[in-house]
Amino acid sequence: MAAGSEPPRLLAVAALLPNKDQLVLLDALARLQDMEWTAALVGSATADPDYARQVTAAVDRYGLSSRVQLPGELTGDALERQWDAADLSLLVSRVEAFGMAVTESVARGVPVIVRAGTGAVEALGLGAETAQGPPDGAGPALPGAGPALPGAAVELRSEPETGEADPEPLAALLRSWLTDPGLRAEWRRRALAGRELLPGWDATARQVLGYVAPKASPGGHSSQSPADGE
Repeated sequence: MAAGSEPPRLLAVAALLPNKDQLVLLDALARLQDMEWTAALVGSATADPDYARQVTAAVDRYGLSSRVQLPGELTGDALERQWDAADLSLLVSRVEAFGMAVTESVARGVPVIVRAGTGAVEALGLGAETAQGPPDGAGPALPGAGPALPGAAVELRSEPETGEADPEPLAALLRSWLTDPGLRAEWRRRALAGRELLPGWDATARQVLGYVAPKASPGGHSSQSPADGE
């Protein structure tokens, strides 16, 4: 279970790539410089060096170098230390098939903000309580109001002029989380409860095998024709 930090620590674990959209995250964080927080964007800078340079430049341009760390790709104890220090994680990818970083976060009792309309929402839902409540965690639980997520899914619409995502909804949600101790406590409680709701690796393996294993015919042979090259 993550210990967290003071001031609150934000963590984004993803390679520095355009799809992961660290630039929109930095734009949102730049709007919160009147508040106390630190952040780490943990991920490889070698997959797309040009985008990684844009991310580094944005940190400097927004004056965030004293708050935002770019430690590169981490594994083992170094990555675990980042998770242990985190109070909130973020995965704001434009497209996401699932989002393993989301389940990794909830498994440590750390709530997550994800981008609405992506597979990361499904990953976040695995840690949702059966009790019903507002998806954004604001307000009391209400029957039929939606799953009690350990975090929130934020809608990031593209600006007509640039085609880039508008960071203001993300900034507003982060400001709410930073200024509302009750909201922080509720998301934390849900994340801790979500640890027990996540499927184990055995269940995940069975689900994956169910997708990839060939359908067997009554005679014990695959009923599917071999693909080209097999």
